[in-house]
Amino acid sequence: MLLRTIGRIHSKRDSSAKLVWFDLIQDGHSIQAVFNRRLFAGDDKTFETIHKSFQRGDIVQLTGHVGKTKTGQLSVFITEGFELLSPCLHPIPTRSGLKDPEKRFRNRHLDFLVNRDGLEVLRKRSQVIKFIRSYLDSRHFLEVETPILSTQAGGANAKPFVTHANALDMEMHMRVAPELFLKQLVIGGADRVFELGKQFRNEGIDADHNPEFTTCEFYQAYANLDNLFQMTEDMLREMAKNVTGSATIPYKVSETETINISFDKPFRKINIMECLEEKLGGPLPDLESEPVAELLDLCKKNRVFVSAPHTIPRIMDKLISTFIEPKCVQPTFLWGHPIIMSPLAKDIKLASGRTVAGRFELFVVGKEIVNAYEELNDPTQQRDRFTKQQTDKENGDEEAQPMDQAFCNALEYGLPPTAGWGMGVDRVVQILTGSGHIRDVLAFPTMRALKE
Repeated sequence: MLLRTIGRIHSKRDSSAKLVWFDLIQDGHSIQAVFNRRLFAGDDKTFETIHKSFQRGDIVQLTGHVGKTKTGQLSVFITEGFELLSPCLHPIPTRSGLKDPEKRFRNRHLDFLVNRDGLEVLRKRSQVIKFIRSYLDSRHFLEVETPILSTQAGGANAKPFVTHANALDMEMHMRVAPELFLKQLVIGGADRVFELGKQFRNEGIDADHNPEFTTCEFYQAYANLDNLFQMTEDMLREMAKNVTGSATIPYKVSETETINISFDKPFRKINIMECLEEKLGGPLPDLESEPVAELLDLCKKNRVFVSAPHTIPRIMDKLISTFIEPKCVQPTFLWGHPIIMSPLAKDIKLASGRTVAGRFELFVVGKEIVNAYEELNDPTQQRDRFTKQQTDKENGDEEAQPMDQAFCNALEYGLPPTAGWGMGVDRVVQILTGSGHIRDVLAFPTMRALKE
């Protein structure tokens, strides 16, 4: 059978002056090609030219017959033609490897040529995104696109990127979350909406944070927190099976330790306030009374450093990240957040008498991957919450949310009881692929500019 195939030369092995072995790579698949002077239809000069000039990295087209070598390996025996389509002008370090992160992520094209598992991560990322879309489509959610640029960025406590629109001669912000737009669509009659897209936050870069990242957010009218608990467990369990073939995922937590993360059982739940009080050895003060000094004294006693500005949400977030989040290795729901930490969530009263935010976060291997609310739909309360956030912003908290009068005005038309849910797609891909750093799951992560 005559076969024509195209690929990049991954390796070249000279057996003799008249016999050369090539390994070709194309779209993640490899094939061996045998270049034998006795079988090649061209003349001696053509054979010699190809033999000497074709090198590793070159992209070629060859035509020949499929057969097996003496060792039984399926190969293409080049008989009719061997053509150079595009030369590679630089050496590819396939033998020495490319391990240095700085070189890898500044030369991603070369990284993928050398480290083929990098492309496999991107393929699994694509599977994750397809699964999320399919899961929500099957439940009759409407996929939408909301603005990336707007006059202010709300929907999350984060510092936005700021730019200037020349045509309008005004300052604009890149979005930090699509939440407020999506809830306006629910007000407008779209009972189930979702968006998969990029968010932008002008904050730090580390193993779990990149300034540009991908999320999925959905909003469902007439749903509650219990519905979201169930949907989250179902989605992640089925996603793990779809992408990896199993609901149990091996994850390397250190150079010497690998653990199994199980999505195949009910997730653990931790009440944040009760857990903190247990860890700190006593009840927390009433947070609505702004007990900044008391909380800072509590942090000092427990050797927890909180950087300025000292606002209640920032102090509480530091306590939670210190005492609770690191313990959330297996999938764990953190719920019962203080209302002051959740300006967009409805408040609920527990059997204990304590009022908390109708909210949960899902943590896996210490990473937050889901944040979900029962959405606040009272415009008066929402304005009050935004006003408190504005006070924090004036006190130096650049991540506090701005007042959004347009959203509050929209709430006056009636937001149905609604449950909202957001997932950090990059972090989920990290877990499902065993990637230790967020840059490993991004095609082109953000890098600091080189000094000239």
